[in-house]
Amino acid sequence: MRDWMRTFLVFCVLLGWSIMPVNPQILGKLEHSQKVLETPPSELPTPAKLPSRNPTRSFWIDSSPDANPLARQGSQDPLPSKADVCIIGAGITGVGVAYHLIELLNNASLSVKHPPSIVILEARDFCSGATGRNGGHLTPAAFLEFAQRQALFDTVEAIKSYKLEQHTASLLVKIIEENGWASDVDLVEGGHINLLFTEKEAENAHKDFDTARQAQLNLDGVEWLSREELEEEYGAPYSGFREPGNNVWPLKLVTKLYQHAQAHAGQYASLSLHTRTPVTAVTHETTDNSSTYTVVTNRGSISCSRVVHATNAYASYLLPFLAGPDGIIPTRGQVMATRASVGMDQIKIPSWSGNEGFAYWFPRPVKHDTEKPLIIIGGGRESVGPRYELYVDDDSETHPLVGKVLREFLPSIFEGKYDPLSEPEMEWTGIMGYTKTGDPFVGSVADLLVADPERELYKKQYIAAGYTGHGMPRAFGCAEVLAQMILAEISNQEWKKPDWLPQRYLTWNRRVE
Repeated sequence: MRDWMRTFLVFCVLLGWSIMPVNPQILGKLEHSQKVLETPPSELPTPAKLPSRNPTRSFWIDSSPDANPLARQGSQDPLPSKADVCIIGAGITGVGVAYHLIELLNNASLSVKHPPSIVILEARDFCSGATGRNGGHLTPAAFLEFAQRQALFDTVEAIKSYKLEQHTASLLVKIIEENGWASDVDLVEGGHINLLFTEKEAENAHKDFDTARQAQLNLDGVEWLSREELEEEYGAPYSGFREPGNNVWPLKLVTKLYQHAQAHAGQYASLSLHTRTPVTAVTHETTDNSSTYTVVTNRGSISCSRVVHATNAYASYLLPFLAGPDGIIPTRGQVMATRASVGMDQIKIPSWSGNEGFAYWFPRPVKHDTEKPLIIIGGGRESVGPRYELYVDDDSETHPLVGKVLREFLPSIFEGKYDPLSEPEMEWTGIMGYTKTGDPFVGSVADLLVADPERELYKKQYIAAGYTGHGMPRAFGCAEVLAQMILAEISNQEWKKPDWLPQRYLTWNRRVE
């Protein structure tokens, strides 16, 4: 602790002054941030750049030497000259597409001429983008925003928003448990508590819940908690609700998914990974009998029949028409790992969110109850002014104002359980991909373009990106959709939309003028 501050605190105690920090919550920003998201910036938006070469050190990636065994996989291996499917991005979306495609090939009796070759290309180390830098939550939304979605779309479409997240999260948990990975990926199924700081928040939440219940949305596991209950059990003087949810080590989960896919490719497909291989361009070539893409990297080029854009916030680098509020906006998020002042017996297990979703945190698993747990907390970008870190694609530095809010947040909520002057053990940033609707783009890239003369050049390019800070319970499901589309195209069959997929996610319903 800084000496001058320690002296000041002692002085305050002697005088009987309160030394709790002023509550740092910055409320009422959600509605304003949405308006900013929908408004074009004053200057013409430019496409995202390639990911930074020197990103901040993430707990998930850098806290132990064995955290990322695939970090530099394939970075020195020769690139193949050809591939049937080139996946750009080695996060949960890109690896998810490969995983699902191989699972589908293994389990379906389809007439595929030859086992498809699948190549994953990653600009930096394996899973070093948003998936390796997020808050570690695997919690599907239970009902928040239901009334708004029902009003904007319809009841069926609103319900599918939650069905997709429930499908994605439950499928990942099922895969983890069936393969015995729970301890390997630090899966914790303790539920998730959403704190409601104001009467308006509480009123809106109850409205969403009542509207969702009338629409017969599955609300199993949702439990309302009074201020008295939350304060007695957890020491948080607010009301809220508990919903089903999980925490996980995201990088370790994606590592397991890739290793499983590669081990099960067998006679049905081939799978390779090339890290530190940024894709700088995708060009189109047409011959007499076929149409192919050339994926250009810093290490050479690959001729590909199909290309998958799994780059989320960086999608506009290769697809510049996705720059700006009608496309995908890079948005910087900040996360830190900080140590509690008390043992797990006082912190408890559940993960949390609050401040209109601008803050989220959870305690890491401990070996014994008296150990002071490490807390992963993210958010705070509402503190940096009117742009909310929108249009920022640089994860090589942190923002001091966001860091200040994150340091003060937990001590202000849980009195006596966190030291307001302790420094985090690690602090990092990651780049999220935001869309003005909050929904990702899923499907053929060509379907995003209406009258563009180059539309046909994108016909066999696919995208799943723009998760708006909520990728863990959506990306793997969206990757499953792309895998189904690709397999249907390869095998000359009709793709059938899953009943849990919202129509509005599909690219042909999200056209960019």
